[in-house]
Amino acid sequence: MSGIANFDSARLFLAAIPDTGTAARIHRLAGVLKRAHQFNGKLIEPERLHVSLFFLGGLPEPDIRAACAAAAEVRMEPFEVLFDRTASFRGKGDSRPFVLVGDNGLQRLISFRRMLGDVMMRKGLRKVANTNFAPHVTLLYDARAVEEYPVEPICWTVNEFVLIRSLRGHDCLARWSLDARSVA
Repeated sequence: MSGIANFDSARLFLAAIPDTGTAARIHRLAGVLKRAHQFNGKLIEPERLHVSLFFLGGLPEPDIRAACAAAAEVRMEPFEVLFDRTASFRGKGDSRPFVLVGDNGLQRLISFRRMLGDVMMRKGLRKVANTNFAPHVTLLYDARAVEEYPVEPICWTVNEFVLIRSLRGHDCLARWSLDARSVA
């Protein structure tokens, strides 16, 4: 985390990211669904696919450091996530997110985020550690909206979470491994 003051914090967030193979599979599915739903929006590139955990944009450097310290304290075994539906979320204007969602296959992710949020609150980041969370992977943005639709389940094991700066791409600024050996 050296040089933390040298970057724009406006687009920083903590996220869980799929492995490369799963990201490619999600991207292929998104392409099929884009054609099927006649969307015009541009697909999110495989290397940018993620589940946002906490938005850290606009925070001063000490708060970003506190969020990173909180991330380093979280101990949890790796866990699986499973997304089995697509849906359109509300968006601003003509920019509605078309996303992967799920229910039962995301309980461990929800628990992990709650645990991370609790540690962030203890570090004084109450405003950042909000409890609103709708786990999803954004596939594209489009003016059109579609109803929820089942898809072949997409799953992966979350082995780590990352701090991402989003600008013209995604720069991974820090990584924290989930490790069964570190759980007491």
